[in-house]
Amino acid sequence: MSTHYESLPLAQDYQDAFAVPPPEAPGLRDMWPRKPGLCIRSESPPVAAVADGASAPAPTRALVPAQWGLVPHWVKSASDGKLRATKLVNARAETAATAQAFRDAWLQGQHCIVPMAAFFEDDWRSGKAVPTRISRVDGQPMGVAGLWALWTGPDGDTLTSYALLTVNADNHALLRRYQPQGSEKRMPVILNEGSYDAWLNAPIDKAHAFMRQYAAQWLTANPVEHKADKVPRRL
Repeated sequence: MSTHYESLPLAQDYQDAFAVPPPEAPGLRDMWPRKPGLCIRSESPPVAAVADGASAPAPTRALVPAQWGLVPHWVKSASDGKLRATKLVNARAETAATAQAFRDAWLQGQHCIVPMAAFFEDDWRSGKAVPTRISRVDGQPMGVAGLWALWTGPDGDTLTSYALLTVNADNHALLRRYQPQGSEKRMPVILNEGSYDAWLNAPIDKAHAFMRQYAAQWLTANPVEHKADKVPRRL
């Protein structure tokens, strides 16, 4: 389960890789649960919401500041949301449609893409955890499928948040090596570039088609010596 990832190093990377206006600043590079991050969502309504006979508007991607760690809309208080968010950074694709925390976001088509340069898993094969950075072989950014939610507090305060969608990786040639031995192996749903708009605007009955493993030969894994050195320092 991914609880640490590396965001994109440069603001321009968001425009180059995801065709969205770049943020004023790239934000935190080293992402952990409840940290402020960025996700991409569609400003067009889901296909299922378009009236019969009407033409679906062209999808428009928007880069949105949001917290990593989903806060469901039905949470009563900000303190309750903080407690829940640390446990809601990942949504299992197999149960997202039925799990209480993620069900509404899934059924309402609140899809997003989380841009990242890499994510981190621990390699336990030596008997101790060896932090490992996993990225694309070609060094290009990854777009990970996610769900977003909007929470509104009693005083009108709002918080946008998101979770990464994950799939089983027990039989994945690369990711099965990581995470504690004996546990189920999981990996984030890394999207192909050509499917970004399709995922953002997918109707409910088509969403599961995107929940699949990313090919092992397109990923590379590199151990890092110290957790503090996982993410390169910003120049």
